[in-house]
Amino acid sequence: ISSLLTDGRALDAGAHEEEALQKFVAALKIDPDNYEANWQTSFLFSRIGNRQTDEEKKKQYFITAKVYAQKALKLNPTDAESNFVMAVAMGRIALISGPKDKVGASRDIKMYADLAIKYNPNHAGAWHVLGKWNYEVSNLNFAEKAAANTLFGGIPEGASVANAIDCYKKAIQLRPDYILYFLDLAIAYDNLQDDVNAIATLKAAVMLKLITEDDPTYMQQCKDMLMKLHSK
Repeated sequence: ISSLLTDGRALDAGAHEEEALQKFVAALKIDPDNYEANWQTSFLFSRIGNRQTDEEKKKQYFITAKVYAQKALKLNPTDAESNFVMAVAMGRIALISGPKDKVGASRDIKMYADLAIKYNPNHAGAWHVLGKWNYEVSNLNFAEKAAANTLFGGIPEGASVANAIDCYKKAIQLRPDYILYFLDLAIAYDNLQDDVNAIATLKAAVMLKLITEDDPTYMQQCKDMLMKLHSK
């Protein structure tokens, strides 16, 4: 198991996520209660699932990610990683769900992100999730706001794009090599029509190295957004 976990970590760090997932799943076949293998498997199902073009297949990946996150939480409820991967899995599901399910999950997503930060205040991923939560809740559409008001007694309090920016900045401070954090920060600045900071953020992003399988896509989005802002 130790060897499989070591190999899985190395493959993930080398942007070989499918191969890494196979290692963690193999570890779980030996020991279904291995904590790290469960949370690593959950996180990789969320990340790989997000690249699926078929919506039903994407949804199944995210549901599987949630199942492994639930197991990780059962094994270790007071660790940052188990709470983080649950927040990620639920967040992914919410983004492809209808208004009722999206709004209904929002409070739990924030709860798990907050717990991850409680158990590890320097968890960059958890700060990013909290930033994403603030941004998405602040930009709920009419149907989603109606669902929140009708079914859940209103929109979750405390969310704002300004808070999203603060959370993204914290994530970048902790992981200054992660392109996605810069992209989401630039999107938040653009939402506030702050072109100066959006452009500065994107310029910093395009100087970064590609370190994950998703980074080529994120890098292109940064370049496209930068070109669009420059053409204003």
